[in-house]
Amino acid sequence: MGLHYQEYGDKNASLMVFLHGGGVSSWMWDKQIQYFSHYHCITIDLPEQGESNYTENFSIQLSAEKVNKLIEKIANGKKVIVIGFSLGAQVTIQMLSINPNLITYAFINSALVRPNSFVRKMIRPSIKLTFPLVKNKSFSKLQAKTLYVYEEYFETYYKESSQMKSDTLIRILEENMSFEISKDFNKAKGKILVTVGEKEKAVMKKSAIDIVSNNSNCIGIVIPNVGHGISLVNPNFFNHMIEKWIQEGALPQDAITIK
Repeated sequence: MGLHYQEYGDKNASLMVFLHGGGVSSWMWDKQIQYFSHYHCITIDLPEQGESNYTENFSIQLSAEKVNKLIEKIANGKKVIVIGFSLGAQVTIQMLSINPNLITYAFINSALVRPNSFVRKMIRPSIKLTFPLVKNKSFSKLQAKTLYVYEEYFETYYKESSQMKSDTLIRILEENMSFEISKDFNKAKGKILVTVGEKEKAVMKKSAIDIVSNNSNCIGIVIPNVGHGISLVNPNFFNHMIEKWIQEGALPQDAITIK
């Protein structure tokens, strides 16, 4: 089966593709879909997640290949804008590495690119131990809070997380903790904006620096007073930032440039 995706907006406009983070799916982009109605928007559920839960086993490489093929089929020569968050941002990096000419604008928000073999080894035993808690609503609400999933989306989040198999979650987390920048990333031709929250972990900030230093088309910024999940915490800020950057090359005045 192919990836589940939904189309919105003006099909004659530039193509804007949204790739979700781990633990959520396309619904995380609802506020962006509403705002960017003047673009041809596509939200995609990555393998084994959301409505794509019966596809092949998740991997970042497989996801990148499948999304690239979908874009090639739909774009038909139009400008392509890809917006990826966290796991989706890792997929975006891999997409750029596989096909350096496909994407006109790439927005890489909070991508981890520094593998941690110790943490990776701990994922399987930890998930096997804690996985029964996923179906506990109180625990799920605590998890949702850390992901900035608010009340209007909680039931969707809870339903999807309850249906996810433990092996799927392990695969996603292992892929996330193993990902590193491909040697071909420096060939990507499009404009790339790399962002990270000021309150994110040090490894995330170092990852943003690594991404910027691996492609001369990258601009990187640290967004003040926010952690992991700016598109959910402050969608208005996020939407305006994307639009200003695409249309004018402008960046938020209070953002700190990554050197």
